[in-house]
Amino acid sequence: MFRDDLGFDILLLCLFACNVYMVGGYLELKRLVDALSAQDERSKFDFLRKRALELGASDAKVIFASDVVIEDRVVLKCKVGCNNYGKTLMCPPHTPTAEEFRKIVSEYRYALFMKFTSRAEADLELQKVLSKAATDPTVSVAVKEKAAKFWAQWKEDKDQMLRAVVALEREAMRAGYSLAVGFVSGACQLCEKCSGVETGLCVHQELARISEDAVGVNVKKTAAKANISVIFPFPKNPESFALLLID
Repeated sequence: MFRDDLGFDILLLCLFACNVYMVGGYLELKRLVDALSAQDERSKFDFLRKRALELGASDAKVIFASDVVIEDRVVLKCKVGCNNYGKTLMCPPHTPTAEEFRKIVSEYRYALFMKFTSRAEADLELQKVLSKAATDPTVSVAVKEKAAKFWAQWKEDKDQMLRAVVALEREAMRAGYSLAVGFVSGACQLCEKCSGVETGLCVHQELARISEDAVGVNVKKTAAKANISVIFPFPKNPESFALLLID
């Protein structure tokens, strides 16, 4: 009797194991199918990814909008230590809050995340004085000139990034994605002084775009989800990042 009971228990255990194996195999198969299906869906935006590279991006990936990482502490960094805080309509407190942006992003399905590598160059020694070179009397004239050249080149490259993002936004809209909207890194540099802070109106509405930092996008974490490398502090050439939300 004992042996019969034991045999029956072993039979039940084997059936249970087979069932678990089959269910596990089904779930794994479903996961793979879902992943391939998602990849196929994102591939329809490959024309935007390729166009981003043509327009100067050093890397670009189509990701799910849910992979855009938004954190309140990013906006806090804008408030603490950023000289541009409150000085343009594209920066806080004039932009959507992190909480508002989370809701906005939840209404989108996909995003194009991009990296732009500047032609500006600064070795580690120059990087130490970049922020103070223009005003610090202890910095030599030669170093001041190098710093000025660095900032001028980076400003030019960030302007090109902005125009590339706007061009991509328009291409997405022409392809039928009418709610596509782009974001860039850093403060708006279109005007020497933003009159919109006083008037509430931007004089470059067709070109100005909100800083992704201003609305809480954690660039490093989002880049990691997009499998795009981020080196900070930069070894020689600074990198800027941009985002295009696509529905």
